[in-house]
Amino acid sequence: MASNDTRMETGSQSSSGDHGSVDSGFVSPSSSTVDLPRISLTRAHLKHLNKQLEALDPMDVLRFCRVFFPQLYQSTAFGLTGLVTVDMLSKIDAETPQLPPVELIFLDTLYHFQETYDLVERVKARYNVKVHVFKPADVETTQQFEQLYGEKLWETSSELYDWIAKVEPLERAYSQLKVGAVLTGRRRSQGAARGSIDVVEVDEERGVIKINPLANWTFAQVKQYVTENQVPYNALLDQGYKSVGDWHSTVPVGEGEDERAGRWKGQDKTECGIHNKKSRYAQFLEQMARQKGQEVPAA
Repeated sequence: MASNDTRMETGSQSSSGDHGSVDSGFVSPSSSTVDLPRISLTRAHLKHLNKQLEALDPMDVLRFCRVFFPQLYQSTAFGLTGLVTVDMLSKIDAETPQLPPVELIFLDTLYHFQETYDLVERVKARYNVKVHVFKPADVETTQQFEQLYGEKLWETSSELYDWIAKVEPLERAYSQLKVGAVLTGRRRSQGAARGSIDVVEVDEERGVIKINPLANWTFAQVKQYVTENQVPYNALLDQGYKSVGDWHSTVPVGEGEDERAGRWKGQDKTECGIHNKKSRYAQFLEQMARQKGQEVPAA
């Protein structure tokens, strides 16, 4: 295959494992994707794809992705952008009821605001959408979590908290659901590491395609859509919040502050880990194991 080709394969990985001509995509499928139709995108084709999608309305981006990408899910914490995506998908479902709906992945850290849990139920009732809930491994309640890891783990070991409460549950979701591609609520106007995201990205470490359908929308555009389409939203947004995560690391946003300024205020971080390189957490686990004199776990 020439280096500019794009190919789509079905079935398990070739025994030869020769994907050397593929620059980007499902080059080395993980166990969660090995039995799926595989999309292998060269860097040139990915660039071309993003150039075309950049000019489309988010609804058209979603229409394309719903047909093109196998095993498509939406990962959401039920923020405004994710809610807009849910609403748009419901309209697309009405256009093409013969296609399977996009189901949701929700990471329940056990520390969400009650308003967030209430919103999840409202969304399920409004859109009749299936929500797959993933919690930290081996626990069901906050009490059980703190019995295992102590109180305020997010303060005593922020990296470990992110791994246990968010990163590992998401990777478990990808594996159990055999996720091939996932819709996110990230936008460039949110700033920091999100300021230069493409519409379609390849997470080669986790073996999934990440799609940011509203990448080029502003907060004002998102809010306008929510208002005009009467999309249910988190009650905290009427109290000065703009981006809502765990109650222990989220505060209202001040006048003139960035949209995500209320997340991890005063800390040197802008992401919870699920959109960072997996290797960062693999390295953290290795460091923790070395400190305890244990065998280093497989990443």
